[in-house]
Amino acid sequence: MDILLGRLENIYGSESATSLEKAIRERIEEARTKKLKQRKSGWDQEDVVMITYGDQFWEKDQPTLTTLKKMYDRYLDEMFEVVHILPFYPYSSDDGFSVIDYKMVNPKLGDWRNVGDLTQSTRLMFDYVCNHMSAKSDWFQGFLNQDAAYDDFFVSLPKETDLTAVTRPRATPVLTEFEMADGTKKHIWTTFSADQIDLNFRNPNVLLKMIDVLAFYLEEGAEYIRLDAVGFMWKEPGTSCIHLEKTHEIVKLFRGILDEIAPGTVMITETNVPHKDNITYFGNGQDEAHMVYQFPLPPLVLQAIHTGDGQALSGWARDLELPGEDATFFNFLASHDGIGLNPIRGILPEEEILALVADLEKEGALVSYKQNPDGTQSPYEINVTYMDALNRLADNDDTRLQRFLLAHSILLTIPGVPAVYVQSILGARNDVDGVAQTGHNRSINRKKYPISEIETGLADDKTLMHRTFEGIKEMIQVRKTQALFHPNVPMEVVDLGKEIFAIRRVDASGNSILVLHNLSDQPISCDVAANWDILKDQPISGSAPIVLAPYEFRWLTNKN
Repeated sequence: MDILLGRLENIYGSESATSLEKAIRERIEEARTKKLKQRKSGWDQEDVVMITYGDQFWEKDQPTLTTLKKMYDRYLDEMFEVVHILPFYPYSSDDGFSVIDYKMVNPKLGDWRNVGDLTQSTRLMFDYVCNHMSAKSDWFQGFLNQDAAYDDFFVSLPKETDLTAVTRPRATPVLTEFEMADGTKKHIWTTFSADQIDLNFRNPNVLLKMIDVLAFYLEEGAEYIRLDAVGFMWKEPGTSCIHLEKTHEIVKLFRGILDEIAPGTVMITETNVPHKDNITYFGNGQDEAHMVYQFPLPPLVLQAIHTGDGQALSGWARDLELPGEDATFFNFLASHDGIGLNPIRGILPEEEILALVADLEKEGALVSYKQNPDGTQSPYEINVTYMDALNRLADNDDTRLQRFLLAHSILLTIPGVPAVYVQSILGARNDVDGVAQTGHNRSINRKKYPISEIETGLADDKTLMHRTFEGIKEMIQVRKTQALFHPNVPMEVVDLGKEIFAIRRVDASGNSILVLHNLSDQPISCDVAANWDILKDQPISGSAPIVLAPYEFRWLTNKN
């Protein structure tokens, strides 16, 4: 049986599958007639991603995508092979994740020609916000106006429906009341907010519309596709409504379409959930996501450096397994969201998570909460820049920088493709004023900059911005020269005591790199064998144990 047809039968039954397959095949063939950009096959150690907003940098009277391209061409092209532009479509809330029109560029940012210009400088990741869209979108407004074209595009349920089993990522109701054109009231499924209306994939017309959007993004040059909040796509009242079988079938359907239209396009699933659930989106290693977000990494690295104890980080890393050569992890420490805590539930005891939250709150971090099935609330994410998460308000910049670079050494040396958030590249501190202006916790890590401020900060070698930028840049450039940092080269965790996070990357020929991280504020002696320091590009003299200063890291090997 045709794989596409089989997936459609699994989702909708055999009666609808044949006509759906025909419509999807027509859209695939239409896309394949376009002159699409050639994609890279797979990934390697040179693939490092930058995460940024499309209006991250601005100049007066210029589309911000033009300014982003200027910033990339001038400062970033030697560091990043891929740029993830967070949703750059018209939106009504959540800094882009309440999309009004999937096929438009936000006029403030520019237009599709500006996106095309960027694809000439770098490879781009697009957000595919496939679970929900804005209440102000034409689709939802058409639904409210009872336009038959949008009938059943969204999930409407009786107010009294028992939804207590539904997994809640926010402390808000599942259903939001809206008034229809005829004056009747309907209660509509809103997983994330009243302005983010969940799509109803039970309706095959919704699937067809969203596949059209997916194909359009490939036509416009997306080489990485990020499936936002994908775990929530299929709703079954009475269940958790997350990671359901039909959700996985839809993701596999998307993967197959990508592979047919533009081979080499990388699909990434964004599921901020415990590790065991997250990795289910690899499927069999070839039929679902190419990459899954490594959500436990940010809080585990933070906890290890905060406590000086890497036992939890080492234990988790020791158990990491890739499903094969055709899939890998998407590693990050910071993003436009906060530092998620759900992914480490089950890895760290709850009392240690709560202690970490309390400590960071004392140092200026904010905390967002989620609703539990029993009506209680639990911390869901810590809202803070990663620079300030790792440090105390009383610390000096030398200490701040050393801890920060230590964390990024971990990011850049473990298996997977690393991604660095733009605020991290710039050594950003908490944007308290931004929170005051918007009233949203996540604004603490979403500051936008005039390009003149960046130019001034990067030109002054005394600023934390300059020192952070140059420190990360140096590590990335060295990483790119080392084939042993290929995302799929195996990793061994080396036990050198709880204060040291040590890993060895070893290829099939036995070549290896040993990476040492001192997580503590004390010097630590490591009895290891190596004769070459990769970061310093110089020999290691003598045979005495290597002593790591507080928060020092070393990339070591043996040269013949």
